[in-house]
Amino acid sequence: MKILKIILIVVVVIVAIPLVGALFVKGEFAVTRSITINKPKQDVFGYIVMLKNQNNFSKWAQMDPAMKKEYKGTDGTVGFVSAWESDNKDVGMGEQEIKKITDGERIDYELRFKKPMNVTNNAYMATEAVTPAQTKVTWSFNGKMPYPLNFMGVFMNMEELVGKDLEIGLNNLKGIMEK
Repeated sequence: MKILKIILIVVVVIVAIPLVGALFVKGEFAVTRSITINKPKQDVFGYIVMLKNQNNFSKWAQMDPAMKKEYKGTDGTVGFVSAWESDNKDVGMGEQEIKKITDGERIDYELRFKKPMNVTNNAYMATEAVTPAQTKVTWSFNGKMPYPLNFMGVFMNMEELVGKDLEIGLNNLKGIMEK
């Protein structure tokens, strides 16, 4: 009986530590990366405002060539939705909706992940003229990990994980635009 009591106490402590720890772990995150592309701003913006074009440069869109894709609305306009579903657990299932467009400047998206986790985050892509023939593109991803999932932030560096993927996507975009 004494061993059972000790096992129960150990189990309670093992469960309690992450739950209590999650109270002190920041749940919000923001990851931003930028790149300069040797093309005029209007050319770059005209390409990135079309959400379907992310299939050509986003690392996430290229992780599963067999992923099922579905589109709703008119691409390049507020309300357009790009949905995906994959058997690859790293891709999962979700959708991305254009929420706001500041013409020639910025596109804001809402990302609704459904699998492997049900969570909603935000992202944007912005363009800024560096010179008449060069454009700085900024891609940002931000969100909140709800309690108690925010405890994973202790072990997962979102800046590093998501940042690498944004850099890959931006480098792919640069390659496409400068071809």
